[in-house]
Amino acid sequence: MELIDREDHQKLYLQLHEILRKKIESGEWQVGAQIPTEDELCRIFGVSRATVRTAILELVRQGYLKRQQGKGTFIYRNIISEGLSMQTSLKELLFEEGLEIASMVLARTVMMPVDDLDQKLGITPDKHIIYIKRIWTVHDEPVLLQENYIPHHVCPLLLEDDLDNHSLFEIFDKKYGIKITQAKNFMDITRLSADEGRVLGLPEGSPAILLIQHFYSGDTMIMYARAVKRPDRFQFSVELERKVV
Repeated sequence: MELIDREDHQKLYLQLHEILRKKIESGEWQVGAQIPTEDELCRIFGVSRATVRTAILELVRQGYLKRQQGKGTFIYRNIISEGLSMQTSLKELLFEEGLEIASMVLARTVMMPVDDLDQKLGITPDKHIIYIKRIWTVHDEPVLLQENYIPHHVCPLLLEDDLDNHSLFEIFDKKYGIKITQAKNFMDITRLSADEGRVLGLPEGSPAILLIQHFYSGDTMIMYARAVKRPDRFQFSVELERKVV
């Protein structure tokens, strides 16, 4: 049985969340089964009730568990093995295989919501947002400019992570235990601003493909992303695959 590592820099509730999530996704804990009580989990993993409760509440929020008043907490669904799995990162989503794709972070900061970002992210106007701006290149040619907006409370230490060498989805999953369960993609045509044109090497006002993405973990909005792409270089590739279980 996987145990809590107290020498690991990751918080205890995140470690416990990851352990319990793996039990659900692997089928070790079957859908519909009741999980051990909080007291039993405290004893098994040697952690406090607060740690157990925080991990369980996060799994409930993400749709893995369901609490029934007076009865206990039950496995609600195995998110990985049911339904559709989809490619969500731009590296997977944007281009056909075989291209030399790279990205570089141009800016990262914490900001207050502007325009209607608070509404897009489902937060109040007084809450902070993490902002990450990234350029994507193919064979060293700038092709796409992406901006990510994430509620600060979702992962407050995100800007300390290695964003150049790890995708946001990898960091969400492996460090923070946040599983992206739904992605909504919207495509349109826009015209480049002066800054966007400068980065992509096109005149201001040039037409570009606009990709808007909303990412969810359970019912909670995790990230809003906006990307503009040169329309004359390469193609989008969107793939959905039904898992056989």
